[in-house]
Amino acid sequence: MRSWIRYAGWALASLFIAATATWGVLAVYYSNLPGEGLRVLLAVGLPLITGLAFALLPNRRRTLIGYIAAMALLVMWWRTIPAANDRNWQPDVAVLAYATVDGPKVTLHNIRHLHYRTETDFDARYYDKTFDLERLDAVDLIAVYWMGDAIAHIMVSFGFGGRDFVTFSIETRKETGENYSTVKGFFKQYELIYIVGDERDLIRVRTDYRNPPEDVYLFRLRMDPERARRLFMSYVEKINQLRASPEWYNTAATNCTTNVVWHLQAAGGLARYNWRVFLSGYAPQYAYMLGALDTRLPFEELRRRSYINPRARAVGAAEDFSLRIREGLPVPAKRR
Repeated sequence: MRSWIRYAGWALASLFIAATATWGVLAVYYSNLPGEGLRVLLAVGLPLITGLAFALLPNRRRTLIGYIAAMALLVMWWRTIPAANDRNWQPDVAVLAYATVDGPKVTLHNIRHLHYRTETDFDARYYDKTFDLERLDAVDLIAVYWMGDAIAHIMVSFGFGGRDFVTFSIETRKETGENYSTVKGFFKQYELIYIVGDERDLIRVRTDYRNPPEDVYLFRLRMDPERARRLFMSYVEKINQLRASPEWYNTAATNCTTNVVWHLQAAGGLARYNWRVFLSGYAPQYAYMLGALDTRLPFEELRRRSYINPRARAVGAAEDFSLRIREGLPVPAKRR
């Protein structure tokens, strides 16, 4: 029995070493150390030295303790790698939004409204607009699909007075020439950006200009006015915070869906982290389970009716774009 316990213990230790060494290799390779050659050398050297240490040193327990201490130092160093706001950004993420607050009036600065010819060919335009919290009367969940049902980009839109809408999209802030990689997203390769945008930009780029087009669903949320105001203000506080102190995007922990859940919790919502959050394509289904969508319809019927690509293409860049894409969408009954 003791032998089996010992073997099981070393098996678990081996899995731990393999997993942490793999993380260490990627963390070093994608770090801010100068020169790709140095990063490659250290990334190759880490598993090599680890393997030699366990193979040649006589006391494996002490070797394991030394390995854990070395990995702890690596993690401590990696955590010190700073995010920045002054890199050579791609044009669509070059400008940060921020807000000024005067009582119930909130002015959002640098609302993005790119005018597209293609996805990558556009005129960069921004505007400022003042919103009255007392007129906030709608919150909508926008889910964008491009690779099956399990993964989606989640955005949240706020409506004021039944006519003025603004959308928050949590994204990676990429540098010029940089492409997105899920793996790199775990290793401090992209800063976090909250794009505050006009729906004629953030929706139409996905329905009209990306090739192939992405599937966009707009779900009307059930939320009482006070909670909606708290949710909006949590976004406002975050964009000001990121302007003053940049943060890293993380594929698993700090992304377009996990941060939405964080904002909902800050506003007093019932949302919690579970597998439907990490498999973001099921976030609308999770909202339905929580009663935040129109539960008078079966979810599949609600999802079908919330698909807005055809109407977004038909409306185009019209001034009343936000109103017309919402015509006929299911609206949940108010909470009693």
